[in-house]
Amino acid sequence: MITIIDYGTGNLESVKNALNRLNAEYILSSDHETIRNSERVLLPGVGEAYMAMDKLRERGLPEVIKSLTQPVLGICIGLQLLCSHSEESDTECIGVFENKVKKLRSDTLKIPHMGWNDIYDLRSPLFKGVEEYSYVYYVHSYAAEKNENTIAVTDYGIEYSGALNRDNFYGVQFHPEKSSTIGEKILKNFLEL
Repeated sequence: MITIIDYGTGNLESVKNALNRLNAEYILSSDHETIRNSERVLLPGVGEAYMAMDKLRERGLPEVIKSLTQPVLGICIGLQLLCSHSEESDTECIGVFENKVKKLRSDTLKIPHMGWNDIYDLRSPLFKGVEEYSYVYYVHSYAAEKNENTIAVTDYGIEYSGALNRDNFYGVQFHPEKSSTIGEKILKNFLEL
């Protein structure tokens, strides 16, 4: 069973719809034991980092998430929350990844970065069967810097981590649930890890 962590942020319908298309069994929960006993865990999210971390803390979830040993996938702000720190409202995050999350800055490109962009330097079973420079869908103003945990890169004025991996934790800055057949393949790969 997959648990989608429900902590009161974001639109979970698109994630649920994507899992339905894959015929995956899932539940929405913020219950600690339910999350710990799941085969897979999804941490989706949209919105602002400080508010999202505050909602996770209210439910006692940061330590629960950090303690998980099964595959965990952070989506969009979910990836950012798994990092150590976000510039957005100077937010201390969960700290699974050592990456810092920084505001996208550009004199020529529109912020937020919204729309299709490619991913490359793919280095993970998460991208099995996904070609280099495949297009995925983004909506964000902040992004994780690159480091040794970077398993996909995207360029939007600067290169940043399109995806991260450390041990059983994965994160994607893009929205696989809105990324057509490529996103569906990535979600399927996650369910098969």
